[in-house]
Amino acid sequence: MKLAFIIDQLDSIKTAKDSSFAMMCEANTRNHQIYVLYQHDIFLLDHRVAGHARALTLKDAPHRDSHWYSISDVETVPLNRFDAVLMRKDPPFDLEYVYSTYLLELAENQGAWVINDPSAIRDHNEKLAITQFPQWIAPTLVTSQGPLIHDFLDMHLDIILKPLDGMGGASVFRVHRTDHNLNVILETLTHYGTRTIMAQRFIPEIVQGDKRILLIDGKAVPFALARVPKPGETRGNLAAGGIAQAQTLSTRDLEIAESIGPELTQRGLMLVGLDVIGDYLTEINVTSPTGMQEITRETGFNVAGMMLDAIEASRSDRKIHFQAHNKM
Repeated sequence: MKLAFIIDQLDSIKTAKDSSFAMMCEANTRNHQIYVLYQHDIFLLDHRVAGHARALTLKDAPHRDSHWYSISDVETVPLNRFDAVLMRKDPPFDLEYVYSTYLLELAENQGAWVINDPSAIRDHNEKLAITQFPQWIAPTLVTSQGPLIHDFLDMHLDIILKPLDGMGGASVFRVHRTDHNLNVILETLTHYGTRTIMAQRFIPEIVQGDKRILLIDGKAVPFALARVPKPGETRGNLAAGGIAQAQTLSTRDLEIAESIGPELTQRGLMLVGLDVIGDYLTEINVTSPTGMQEITRETGFNVAGMMLDAIEASRSDRKIHFQAHNKM
């Protein structure tokens, strides 16, 4: 297969933990052709969506830390010429990212296969998406209104406040009723009542870790990556100093995954990262979910292999469907 990865700059990739790199390595072992595009490489000309692509060659393992790749000269390729296009550009989910999803959606209309589906990425804010599955989430409030947040805090006594466009645990606050900084925190997060945020009841089980559960084509990887907060911290994000620990999925983890996995697949979300604290779903990550390498390193389970298996199987199904459609 010819696989196109839309990613951040190659030199910014941390090969020891990057999931896109893990998928590239797995694709390479299967003799698939790998191409790399950056977000600004995608364009529309004469009603056709194409990209400036570079063929990527992976170097032998001992050289991957510093000079792990070589690339060809740029060539212009219509996106529907690739067997699959993997949208792996990291957030922020800004207007440029949104424009990219519009172009990728047009490419899909022209026959390209984009993973994850661009309209589904656009429709699933990674914080708000959990509200579509209320049976699995902790008490939650979404608002820009300070009085509503005060009432929510009075009811639950201990809550988490976070922006809807944050990542890596940035600007996440835990507040209590007696917190003297509450008003200034609300003013900062809501921009004086003009910006919508999320409030959730604090989940004490965070001390056991914020679990990342990867779903691939609706099925859960059998191990979660628990991000355990460092002492004195309530955020398990690795960017905030959390410690990663792989662990077998609990009964509750499996219930959540098996309940919402098939639905997310139907929406075109092949690779999803669920965040679960205790018994509660807290986020649904759809832009560029990570955690593959950490799980594989600690458990031996080949997560990238599971992803490539899914791509190969789905691509085969798409070809069969296309051939059958053309015979009608």
